[in-house]
Amino acid sequence: MLILNKTFATLSKSKSVQLATVLMLLSALQSCAIATVVAVTAGATMVADRRTFVKQIDDQSIEFIAHNELNKHKALSDNTNLHIVSMNGTVLVIGQAPNSYLRELAIKIIQDIPDILSIHNQIRISSTITLATQSNDIWLTSKVKSALLANSDVNAKDIKVVTENSEVFLLGLVTKKEASIVVDITRNINGVSRVFKAFEYI
Repeated sequence: MLILNKTFATLSKSKSVQLATVLMLLSALQSCAIATVVAVTAGATMVADRRTFVKQIDDQSIEFIAHNELNKHKALSDNTNLHIVSMNGTVLVIGQAPNSYLRELAIKIIQDIPDILSIHNQIRISSTITLATQSNDIWLTSKVKSALLANSDVNAKDIKVVTENSEVFLLGLVTKKEASIVVDITRNINGVSRVFKAFEYI
């Protein structure tokens, strides 16, 4: 009887180990599947983009370097709330700075970054926005994007939408007709206080 109990315990332990191993493998496979879906989706988005692949990489590099350079300056990192968006070398700088000195310092730093063709300085001199305002901005961005997706005359994938303190900034490689449609849609979204265009026309 004792031998049978030991045998059963050994088998049970073996089964538990096997079950744990299977669960770990399934978890790993699931993670791989999720990663694959994300990669495929990202790849599809990059292919659909009107920018060349090289330009897409350049834009990502510009944004990364800009944020990194700004964070090196304690006065900027401690007292401002700045965001950099690059689209085909056209750079939009938005956010808040307490004074004109820090606003101009930020732009001066960004100007030295390679591959930038033009800069739109839209930094507001004011205190930094609250978390509630940031949440509202996210909501407004989603509303604009949803409205663009619902319109068959424009391709929402070609438009980058950024919202800061209820102001909506639009970037992308578009025709003048597409730009007009996008601006009109955005202006009619409830809660949008201002629309700023930073398009590049094709």
